[in-house]
Amino acid sequence: MSKQVPQVVFKTRVRDESIEGPNPFRWQDVSTDDVFAGKKVVLFALPGAFTPTCSSTHLPGYEEHYEEFKAAGVDEIYCLSVNDAFTMYQWGKHQGVEKVKLLPDGSFEFTKGMDMLVAKDNLGFGPRSWRYSMLVDDGEIVKVFSEAGKEDNCPTDPFEVSDYKTMLDYIKNEA
Repeated sequence: MSKQVPQVVFKTRVRDESIEGPNPFRWQDVSTDDVFAGKKVVLFALPGAFTPTCSSTHLPGYEEHYEEFKAAGVDEIYCLSVNDAFTMYQWGKHQGVEKVKLLPDGSFEFTKGMDMLVAKDNLGFGPRSWRYSMLVDDGEIVKVFSEAGKEDNCPTDPFEVSDYKTMLDYIKNEA
């Protein structure tokens, strides 16, 4: 039997022009179905916004190759991190992200449901997501590329298979 993505509600912030003032945003709950139902989605997860590998390579790779994913039949690309909506928004702004959608999993419910929650107390991060990417078709997990060596307080930050190239090659050749 195939595995479905965990059913959770993400707490997001969205721009709302009806709100006046310097912070025209409101809270909006986004369900797993809102993200995945009826769509082919690539989701990649990483330990934290503003962290070195995530900012220099992981997110920029998916952003830069977004159109190739679309041409290969992917509807959306999401970047998930165990960070709050405010942090994810500012990170996206700082990175100049326009195509990849940032998904805050601040309470790590999705990450826990994926069995990808790890402790990063050795870095002062607390609970975080292990680095992985996955292809999801209408809520069904088709393929997961999880970095080797998943463990609490991992002394390294492996980044070999959750990159855009591994996923794009898989979609073009296998999916």
